[in-house]
Amino acid sequence: MTGKHGKIAVMKSAVAVAVALSAWGFIANPMSVRAQSADAVLCDRLAADPTDPDKPADVKGVAAIATPDIATAIKYCKTASKASRRTMFELGRAYAANQQFAEAAAAYRGAADKGSTAAMVELGLLLQSGTGVAANPDQARSLFERAAAAGNPRGATSLVALSGSGGLPSDPAEARGMLQKAAEANSAEAQFQLGIMYAEGTGGPKDDVAARALFEKAAAQGHAQALDWAGNFAENGRGGPANKDAAKSYYQQAAALGNDDAKEALERLKCPYVVKDKRGKVVSTICF
Repeated sequence: MTGKHGKIAVMKSAVAVAVALSAWGFIANPMSVRAQSADAVLCDRLAADPTDPDKPADVKGVAAIATPDIATAIKYCKTASKASRRTMFELGRAYAANQQFAEAAAAYRGAADKGSTAAMVELGLLLQSGTGVAANPDQARSLFERAAAAGNPRGATSLVALSGSGGLPSDPAEARGMLQKAAEANSAEAQFQLGIMYAEGTGGPKDDVAARALFEKAAAQGHAQALDWAGNFAENGRGGPANKDAAKSYYQQAAALGNDDAKEALERLKCPYVVKDKRGKVVSTICF
């Protein structure tokens, strides 16, 4: 069909195709899909952080970049980093995995400047420790505060940890509030730290029931220290009924993750009975 009516029909057809592609999650230009592409896809696959709020839902992420994948991750993330803050952050992770901390800091800074809260946290940690950059606790705090204010759970936990590095946080009640939000976002570290605050009555009322629940939530995510604390609460009946079997299970899981306190607790469970003399001095133990 030619002429005015033919052109209108072609335009309508093009619009219909564009709408269909949009409904399926594609953009109108398939070339730009491919360009966005392989570099970004491979960068995500090798270097995405599971906790990065920018991470697409269909990208699993890796807790640590596998050593054989580091060079490949740097290669593809370096190209992909020109297009997004997420892949720029992932480039920083790849550099850090390769012990190139100055380069990692530069990549994190670029991503943080573009609004990546995950990059803010990682750059803050480098500034806190002086790794790859001059140590600057004030800048680290500022970055953690920005990340926490934007809702990043690791920003909140890092800020609380920084505040408490020389003792209790300057405002324990505020710290408890920040950790509460991060814990609700299912951050295992926040759940653990908040559990300690409840267990010790820091920043608010002491609450062993709430502490135990938080330790168990973090333990379910494989947090080694939370597993040890959950075991202790179960062993001693804090915040709920005593359960020696549950305590042993928690301790075993924590010990498998390298927690020394849990290893000692398991040895203690083997010898639960202590024999003392009249003066209260331990003279023997009964083990099973």
